[in-house]
Amino acid sequence: MTTDKHVKEPEKDRPLSGDAKRLHELGYAQELARSMSGFSNFAISFTIISVLSGCLTLYGFGMNAGGPAMITWGWPLVGTMTLFVGLAMAEVCSSYPTAGGLYYWAAKLAPSNGPAWSWFTGWFNFLGQVAVTAGIDFGAAFFLNALLDLQFGFSATPGHTILLFGIVLAVHGLLNTFGVKLVSFLGNVSVWWHVFGVLIIVGALVIFPSKHQSADFVFTHFVNGTGWHSSFYVGLLGLLLAQYTFTGYDASAHMTEETHDAARSGPRGIVMSILVSLVAGWILLVGITFAIQSYSGALDSATGVPPAQIFIDALGATGGKLLLLIAIGAQFFCGMSSVTANSRMIYAFSRDGALPGSQFWHRINKRTKTPTNAVWLAAGGAFLLGLPYLWNATAYAAVTSIAVIGLYIAYVLPTFLRLKQGDRFERGPWHLGRWSRPVGIIAVSWTLFISVLFMLPTTSPVTVDTFNYTPIAVLIVLGFAGIWWLVSARKWFKGPKVQGSAEELAAIEHELDI
Repeated sequence: MTTDKHVKEPEKDRPLSGDAKRLHELGYAQELARSMSGFSNFAISFTIISVLSGCLTLYGFGMNAGGPAMITWGWPLVGTMTLFVGLAMAEVCSSYPTAGGLYYWAAKLAPSNGPAWSWFTGWFNFLGQVAVTAGIDFGAAFFLNALLDLQFGFSATPGHTILLFGIVLAVHGLLNTFGVKLVSFLGNVSVWWHVFGVLIIVGALVIFPSKHQSADFVFTHFVNGTGWHSSFYVGLLGLLLAQYTFTGYDASAHMTEETHDAARSGPRGIVMSILVSLVAGWILLVGITFAIQSYSGALDSATGVPPAQIFIDALGATGGKLLLLIAIGAQFFCGMSSVTANSRMIYAFSRDGALPGSQFWHRINKRTKTPTNAVWLAAGGAFLLGLPYLWNATAYAAVTSIAVIGLYIAYVLPTFLRLKQGDRFERGPWHLGRWSRPVGIIAVSWTLFISVLFMLPTTSPVTVDTFNYTPIAVLIVLGFAGIWWLVSARKWFKGPKVQGSAEELAAIEHELDI
């Protein structure tokens, strides 16, 4: 009896950290390994935003939809408005630092029908995150295919790109399976890879090209290659380059159950990732635009990747390939972090029974204390979304569009509900004070604006091949979640579950420690 008591009593009486205590108050056991620093939390979101991924992937789109003027000025405009969205989210994150993030917030903030708000927010967040992972890793595969084509003649065919896409996703699944410490370390490396990568790329493009574009070209030259006659409309479409890049910063919220001082570190991670990306991305875009040697040559590049052609034209084949390699490395880190954040959202959503097979997806690997099954659902789901590229590139474009719309709908719902709470909202240690309401109003207004804008057609004339399928994708998401809710889920989904009493939560944690 003495030995048995000696083993069990310290486990029972172990003092809880402030983070674990707050998590218990929110109804959850500390199942995940809380080993991330505030910097690591920031690194995850900064890596998913990834200016070396989003900016470069859609740079060719920006060259057609507004050209240098919109590339240069669209970025700070979108970045500033995104900061308002991030600030509003950060305040709520401080109050509810859980891996569920957005859907948990919606349940707690809704004045009524909390489970329904939570359900739809969660499904938009889930599908948006899977689509973002697909978009990021497909971009990495596309750039990698361009490099292999230039170096080894591995032609950029749909089959080759999908093969590389699957390999990249598999590697990201394996990395996340080994545990959060490895991913956290690589996330920290990623921050410096991005920072120094931007400096190296811009520095090389400033120093080595024999000629540069004029400031007038970079800051005022407008290009309309869309077929539409309205310059104003085309300029608005060009904002997609920046807005697609500024996604995924909700990752800081999804990682809060693994972060020290989560109620402060999570909000700071959201805001700082946007701010640092705003500065680094603008420097990158301006540097690339100054270095364009042949505008038409870059757009018509045999590689299919305009930034790659700009690098090659400016620095020669060897220098261009080296800069392309830096970009591919950043995209690799970006996809890795996206799988991490996506898996934590899947883990939390299935913990509350909202996904088919929730018991399986919620399962924790006792050795690594990571949701291994959720990791592979994130990677596998992204691969399935990318497969249509084999026969229809336009269908895949719809997947990347729904990533933006899906995520921002999930971002805005808790922000809207927080506004409705008014003074009843219980603030966490990180809050906006008297600026909370005006920031929230701007955030909701901007999200509504872009949700409509990015569902509009991007090319004229509108044909089967150029039609923007995003509205259909949004309706599919709404229809799927809505029908399931009406037919079944409303009868059993009650929102985020409480895992148990203090003793039951301690027992769950003790079982994982064995």
